[in-house]
Amino acid sequence: MNSGTHPSLALQRVHHGRPAVDALMEEVGRAGASRVFVTTTRSLAGARLVADCIAALGDRFAGRFDAIAAHSPREAVIAGAALIRDAGADLVLAIGGGSVIDATKVMLQCVWFGITEPAGLDAIVGGRHRGGGDPSAWDADPQRLRMIAIPTTLSAAEFNHLAGVTDVAKKVKQGYMHPMAVPKAVILDPAATRDTPLELLLSTGMRAVDHCVERLCALRTAPMSDALSLHALSMLASALPRIKADPDDLNARADSQVGMWLSLLPQTAGVPFGASHGIGYILGGAYGVPHGVTSCLMLPAVLEWNEPVNAARQNAVAQAFGHPGERAGPVLRAFVRDLGVPWRLRDVGITRDDLPGIAARYDGTGPISTNPRPVGGAADIVEILELAW
Repeated sequence: MNSGTHPSLALQRVHHGRPAVDALMEEVGRAGASRVFVTTTRSLAGARLVADCIAALGDRFAGRFDAIAAHSPREAVIAGAALIRDAGADLVLAIGGGSVIDATKVMLQCVWFGITEPAGLDAIVGGRHRGGGDPSAWDADPQRLRMIAIPTTLSAAEFNHLAGVTDVAKKVKQGYMHPMAVPKAVILDPAATRDTPLELLLSTGMRAVDHCVERLCALRTAPMSDALSLHALSMLASALPRIKADPDDLNARADSQVGMWLSLLPQTAGVPFGASHGIGYILGGAYGVPHGVTSCLMLPAVLEWNEPVNAARQNAVAQAFGHPGERAGPVLRAFVRDLGVPWRLRDVGITRDDLPGIAARYDGTGPISTNPRPVGGAADIVEILELAW
């Protein structure tokens, strides 16, 4: 008998295939918000999407913070939280990719818990606060100030209560969580991805693929996770090459958004990620490799290294990409290469001499520790990195 408990997120609504401004104003009215603060990045600050949202808000617009860099540095989180606090915001609108949305999740926690300095974040790393880390514990620490997200990439950060923020001094990405940090509403408008550079969009699409593949091939699986991951994978395997072939194909962009949404719905089922995500966190925090690109580089290599323990599961992955009976690692590597995004560590400036140093950063925790094939230490990680180099 398969048994367990499945928690649910405090995500009230997902609008998909709708104009972002229309859905935004519906949510603002539903919330009764009068002071809406916008978080985004400098690359999007002058984009039409941000301008249209601010114009629609009118006198409800309470301010903007657009200095969020990749990997969500602590300092940016503190600076943004200070502006949200000073503006007296009663709703926050995050427009951007995973770095913006993750940073905003932690900005909210800074406002909730009165954190005003980067060092103060140490007190809440890993859910060490009254909210805790249970995504369904909505009553443990109810908070009125919440977020709406309009994602512009395919990283799917908006579909969970977790966030990664980088301690720049230590070059370490740290995990934060709170049941109310998940957006109360997510707006998936395919047109919102138009200002995203194609390589960034496609590489974050591979991040969504990584969510699916590592869950399908995980140390522990669950029926819900398998079903959602398989369907999401088939949608992404179809949509991403269509976007590459025709960047103006809004139907392909819409399909990819739904695929990435489905890719993270199993998050609360407790199915763990593996070494692709774990090594990716190291490459991001210490070497500045973008989130999506880490999946492009590491997922095929991790599949190859894990093949001795989950070859049967990997067959489903190869089949989803139209290559039944073939090895999933090489299938994924060819798929990534055809998207025109980086597919080897050397493509992002990582030298072979760097590999031992990357491996040495593994501290025995995180997704590497739940890889389906046990990772015994740095030597095993070097083996995986060599496959990716």
